[in-house]
Amino acid sequence: MKNNDFTEGAILPKLLEFMLPVLFAMFLQAMYGAVDLLIVGQFSTTADVSGVATGSQIVMTLTNLIVSFSMGITVAVGQKTGQKRPEEAAQTIGTGLLIFALTGAAFTVITVPGAAGLAAVMQAPEEAFDVTVSYIRICGAGFLIITAYNLLGSIFRGLGDSKTPLIAVGIACAFNIAGDLLFVAVLGMGAVGAALATVIAQLISVIISFIIICRTKLPFEFHRSNLKMKKLYAFTIFRIGAPIALQDLLVGISFLVMTAIVNQIGVTASAGVGVASKVCNFIMLVPAAFMQSMSAFVAQNRGAGLPGRAKKALRSGIAVSFAFGVVMFVLTFFRGDLLAGIFSNQPDTVADAWEYLKAYAIDCLMTCFLFCFIGYYNGMEKTKFVMAQGICGAFLVRIPVAFLMQNTGGGSLFLIGLATPCSTIVQIIMCFAAYAYFRKHDNN
Repeated sequence: MKNNDFTEGAILPKLLEFMLPVLFAMFLQAMYGAVDLLIVGQFSTTADVSGVATGSQIVMTLTNLIVSFSMGITVAVGQKTGQKRPEEAAQTIGTGLLIFALTGAAFTVITVPGAAGLAAVMQAPEEAFDVTVSYIRICGAGFLIITAYNLLGSIFRGLGDSKTPLIAVGIACAFNIAGDLLFVAVLGMGAVGAALATVIAQLISVIISFIIICRTKLPFEFHRSNLKMKKLYAFTIFRIGAPIALQDLLVGISFLVMTAIVNQIGVTASAGVGVASKVCNFIMLVPAAFMQSMSAFVAQNRGAGLPGRAKKALRSGIAVSFAFGVVMFVLTFFRGDLLAGIFSNQPDTVADAWEYLKAYAIDCLMTCFLFCFIGYYNGMEKTKFVMAQGICGAFLVRIPVAFLMQNTGGGSLFLIGLATPCSTIVQIIMCFAAYAYFRKHDNN
């Protein structure tokens, strides 16, 4: 594996060279989740669509918790790479593997026995309740696999390698599509088939990825002796990753609350918002890819003592992602029905999805700032601020606005969806204020 050095050379070309494989990997990851809903929407009932939509929100929230927590490994490994300390990078990875094995086991315990309780908390519509429980339970049984699948990507991004995770996601996506076609389209298993396809595809991807890793030359020697819970490295992972994970968990809960609000409107609205959520995974791809890439890029430069180079990367990332944001706004706001129609052939579901998407189209114009700032602050180890701004946006703005719009907006999905851009505005203001504060008071 070629270890990318982000501390030298032109900034934007280096950033884009690393970001593009991340973008393609995230596109395939979005396809991975979207294919479940797409095929279920074409070959199963509205109840199955609702079950996949609600169940996948829960699974996605827990998966995002793993991904955000593993940012502690990405940043820590990136810093050790920038400091030219490969042995410490290896020990960080070994400690991280043990931590995340325990995390995956804990999530399995939460989701398998607690599937019915989670569906009840989400206010899953009565017609889709049993389907939702089955989807959560099957995906939950594979959480050790899901954890390994996402952890591998975080480790390699920290090493400056964004191509190996792309290969892993591509493998998973291909097998997931094949599994969905078999279990859902051919065997008619609905949401249950989609869940089985997800877990099996990720298992195959993990196995093949380990084979690739064993045949790849790493920038350091990794031995079984590195698989030890070293207090120093565990503390570093938790210090960086825990605030990000807590923030993402609470933000995820805020979106689950919004899903529960919509579920009370009815099964069609539930299915519509589920479709809209899958579309959102695509329209937010570029800023989300910059967020992940920025963390690794900034971490290496911070480790090398080059904070000025990190700030230039932040400005470059915002400029490029804003251009894409304008395009996504126009497409989503004015022709969101075409995007939603890809995932459902039910006119009522498509109409509800488009109404909700109009609010997210507005958010497209602002996430370029927010996501790049979050990636920058993660890489600079300002993760406590990242946690604070995320929690403020979620609980002081997003949830209160969603409840307000539910009670005063007559069930309008557009008005409920406006809770998201409202919270983004507040978070961006906090990010700019923090940037000015850190520039004045911090050498970083």
